[in-house]
Amino acid sequence: MFKAFYASKEWAFKAYGGLFLLIASIWVQVQMTVAFNEWYGKFYNLLQKAGDYKDKSQEGIDKFFDLLSSLDYITNGFEGQPSFLVIAMPIVLLHTVLSWYTRVYGLMWREAITFYYVDLWKSSTGDLEGASQRIQEDCYKFAKIVEKLGLDVVKAILTLIAFIPILWKLSNGVNMPFFEGVEGSLVWVALSVSIGGLAISWFVGGKLPGLEYNNQKVEASFRKELVLAEDNPEDYASPSTILELFTGIKFNYKRLFMHYGYFDVWISLYGQFMVIVPYLIVGPSLFTGAITLGVLIQVSNAFSKVHEGFSVFLQNWTTITELRSIHKRLKEFHTNLQLKQK
Repeated sequence: MFKAFYASKEWAFKAYGGLFLLIASIWVQVQMTVAFNEWYGKFYNLLQKAGDYKDKSQEGIDKFFDLLSSLDYITNGFEGQPSFLVIAMPIVLLHTVLSWYTRVYGLMWREAITFYYVDLWKSSTGDLEGASQRIQEDCYKFAKIVEKLGLDVVKAILTLIAFIPILWKLSNGVNMPFFEGVEGSLVWVALSVSIGGLAISWFVGGKLPGLEYNNQKVEASFRKELVLAEDNPEDYASPSTILELFTGIKFNYKRLFMHYGYFDVWISLYGQFMVIVPYLIVGPSLFTGAITLGVLIQVSNAFSKVHEGFSVFLQNWTTITELRSIHKRLKEFHTNLQLKQK
């Protein structure tokens, strides 16, 4: 699966060259989110001091719109504070280009895997159950999921590199009992709740990969019966056979839905709790005057970025579950192909 793309002379340049471009683009995006974090601080501090401009409202309004849409950062040779517009527009453009190239990269990976397995399949002896599905569907899903998940992991690592120092510094504003005086307290909190959430998710969603795997097996049997019936409708796809096969599909889906149900409950509760964690820790400091509103928003933003970085596997748990199921099927298919080589 990986060898066909990354260890092939035919694909090496596109594989590694494309990977470098993707990582570089993600790093630029991360740096822009860092710029946004600093912008949040200045913008919300201005809003907090809005009352100070009561007798000079136009000055306050001018500062307000400068922070939103001024181009002075560009005309002054990229010095000073960039406005929201100056930060946001490149992000939109880069995100569009990155999304397009990510799809192209995934298609190249699929092509490499597909022809790798087709060559093995043609040189094998005997029939292989579900070979067409493995080559056509699973190769596509594997390449698409690994490409997305891999980029999410890279983005998480680069985000942590960029935001951990920011959150560590912002931890100095915490004056709550237990957290006060602890160096980098917010970083440790983000790490702790992420590891705890991942451990609980592993326990709660432990049965999902096996259920996904079984589900694909019954779907494959149903699909095969329909394909055979296209050429021989008299011997295949009889009402009783279709009913039996679809009953198996319904049974497996209902089990899958049930287990996803309580997993979704846990994920929703965890997500809602994580929204208020930074405010619980830093919010009281706003009332003591230890921090400003801008700092509070910066803390919330930086905390969410660091937490997202630490919990990248938790956020992609459903995707990982599907990937584990696909990997298991392709691994079995690869093993069977090797056993039946001429």
